[in-house]
Amino acid sequence: MSASSYFPRQLSLKESSKSTSKRWVGGSSKRFNPSDLSCGCEQSLSDMEGFGNRPPSSMMRKRVMVVVDHTSRARHAMIWALTHVANKGDLLTLLHVIPPGTGPDSPLSSPYLANSLGSLCKSSKPEVEVEALVIQGPKLATVTSQVKKLEISVLVMGQKKSSTLLSCLCGTGGSDEFVEQCINGADCLTIGVRKQSKGMGGYLISTRWQKNFWLLA
Repeated sequence: MSASSYFPRQLSLKESSKSTSKRWVGGSSKRFNPSDLSCGCEQSLSDMEGFGNRPPSSMMRKRVMVVVDHTSRARHAMIWALTHVANKGDLLTLLHVIPPGTGPDSPLSSPYLANSLGSLCKSSKPEVEVEALVIQGPKLATVTSQVKKLEISVLVMGQKKSSTLLSCLCGTGGSDEFVEQCINGADCLTIGVRKQSKGMGGYLISTRWQKNFWLLA
C-alpha cells in the first residue's frame, strides 16, 4: 500500500454516538517506550527543542495525538507537533471531537476538517503515519479515553492567548481550563502549545511541570 493511501476504521466507544476514522499509512517501526522520551517527567523542557528532530534509530516509535478543531491555535499545535515531536515511523493521530447532540446534517459533524488536516500533515511529512479520528461525545472524556485506548505517548493541544484583565475578572477561560484538565489528568505527557505574536516569535509551551516555557523555534 502506498504512503498516501488510507483505510477506514470504525471505532466503538461507550461515550461516543458517532465516530469515523481514516489512516494514511506509512512505514512501521518499534513501539515507543515513554521512558525514551527526552522531555519526560524528570527532565526540563529545555531538552524539548531538539528531541523531535533526533534520528529515528535513536528513539522507539511514538504515538502522538493532537486535538483539532476549526481554530488557528489547533492548527498551530498540529504544525508544532509535526515539526517538533513526530519522527519518521511515528503515528500522528488528529482527534476532532464533535459536541454531543450535534445532528448528522450539521457542518460540525463533517469529517472534512480532520481529513483535510490529515492530508496536509501527510503531504508535509510523508515519513510520519497519520490518522484522523472524528468522534462525537463529551470532549474531556473522549480525549482522555482515547489517550488510554490508543496508548498515546504525547498529547499536544493548542492554547489561546489569554487577556490578563479578562483572566482577573472572569477567571480561566473554558478552552484554557479544558487544556489544563487534560494536562493534569491525561495518562501521557500532555503539552499545551501557544504560538507567540509575530514580534516575539516561537511558542509558549506548558506541561504539568512547567508553564509558559518559551521555545524560539
